[in-house]
Amino acid sequence: MNWWWSGAIGAAKKKFDEQDDNNAPREYQSVALVIGITGIVGNSLAEILPLSDTPGGPWKVYGVARRQRPIWQADHLIEYIQCDVSIEEETLKKLSLTDITHIFFVAWASKSTEAENCEINGSMLKNVLKSVIPNAENLQHICLQTGSKHYTGPFELFGKFQPHETPWHEDLPRLDTMNFYYTLEDILFHEVAKKEGLTWSIHRPTAIFGFSPCSLMNLVGTLCVYAAICKHQGLPLIFPGNRASWEGYWFVSDADLIAEQQIWAAVDPNAKNEAFNCSNGDVFKWKRLWKVLADEFKIENYGFGEDDKRLRLDEMMKNMGGLWDEIVKEKELVDSEVEKVAIWGLLDLVFNGDGGFMDTMNKSKEHGFFGFRNTHKSFKYWIDKLKSHRIVINFDIVIVTCNKEGGLKWLLTS
Repeated sequence: MNWWWSGAIGAAKKKFDEQDDNNAPREYQSVALVIGITGIVGNSLAEILPLSDTPGGPWKVYGVARRQRPIWQADHLIEYIQCDVSIEEETLKKLSLTDITHIFFVAWASKSTEAENCEINGSMLKNVLKSVIPNAENLQHICLQTGSKHYTGPFELFGKFQPHETPWHEDLPRLDTMNFYYTLEDILFHEVAKKEGLTWSIHRPTAIFGFSPCSLMNLVGTLCVYAAICKHQGLPLIFPGNRASWEGYWFVSDADLIAEQQIWAAVDPNAKNEAFNCSNGDVFKWKRLWKVLADEFKIENYGFGEDDKRLRLDEMMKNMGGLWDEIVKEKELVDSEVEKVAIWGLLDLVFNGDGGFMDTMNKSKEHGFFGFRNTHKSFKYWIDKLKSHRIVINFDIVIVTCNKEGGLKWLLTS
């Protein structure tokens, strides 16, 4: 069985001990520096890299994020480094590590304009590479995660700019517009050229199903909060989008699958110096997946609303602070603001577009990566994981929510 199949949804994963049977220190074959360890893909890398069967291992893992180490990563076998990589001096001080063999750059920052996105995200990548490349003699490979906006243009141009025709393949030219993904690629190519033998790979997922509290792209988590509010109010779970999104075909990327592809690219010679799309390899319709969400929260009345009464969650949830306080009190949750546990604007953006987008995974398969996911099982898996790790409302378990400072608190409910 190929390694990435062992990561299929529902498969058991075994972590190795930090020391072997005779208590001798473990010798590492590879050393990963994961920038954005608390993000959706960063969290998957934190779980998968230390596994005993992960290619290139045993792996030592440094995990970098600007916030303090969250409680839900307390048992991950990583060395956590709190560092804001947008600050050059801090990055040089904390990340001038000498033992790094592989960099996984899966972080990003969101600003109000694409010009600002280019500046902040470019600085982040440049600071990391400036810190590591001159100091890590054995640095071999850099994985850079961007995304499908490579083919559509930035958020600010959605609906105003003609994207590439689908299905998207990796050899399509850049669009004639500013895009911070292009900025990151240019910086990567420039910096890699400074070290002989250093290779790279670029990974372009689409909307991601995964696990990460307080993430700006936490699609599944936001849907869970929305469903929990509907359940609390006794309201139907109405799809917050247009008919094209409800009835059209969709494709997404499972966070574990993205992590697996990046690890494969980091160690397989056939993947060097290439860009790869990364999606589950199947298609789905939200009109069918919506039942999964409703069932998970025991909501019997659900579906698509009237076209002329389409919901926009950023407006609908604008005054929900008081209601969320009721839920917090009734379910004995830690005090939190609804804006900290759900990104309503993300759902409005995703569900009110034209739809019809699709990529192709042919290049990835041609180079030797055959990983895939069943999206229906993936969706349920991540909902269940959010519950089991106490991130969203679940009755009679421990709940964890993002606090006002962006950290996490926990409380045992009755």
